Amino acid sequence: MAKYVYPAIFTKEDNGGYSIAFPDIQGCHTCSENLQEGFEMAADALTLMLYDLEQDKKEIPKPSDIKSVNVANNEFVSYIAADTAFYERYYSNKTVKKNCTIPYWLEKMASDNNINFSQVLQDGLKNILKIE
Repeated sequence: MAKYVYPAIFTKEDNGGYSIAFPDIQGCHTCSENLQEGFEMAADALTLMLYDLEQDKKEIPKPSDIKSVNVANNEFVSYIAADTAFYERYYSNKTVKKNCTIPYWLEKMASDNNINFSQVLQDGLKNILKIE
């Protein structure tokens, strides 16, 4: 999991929307109804494609220099950032089982008070790691 920055080509469509393509990432395209949505959709598409490449252990293409990307009159190029670690953290629902050791008396008190151990561990880790 890592952070990336790639150039994206934004093409203004006749209907006012945008088509967005990443010349370095084969098959990475999206579209939007307006520019703000275009940047959001581009970041989402790029992050998902890079996340899939990481999960499949495929080579991550090197991003082109933005100055080397050629565009038509109805196009412009902008860098788009992707954070696959963020994506995994917030969109992956995979859970894992962890064993932990605590004093008997603490387990007894928590069980008597119907404390959810998994939730307490999650809340504690998020607090320590400063994750919302």
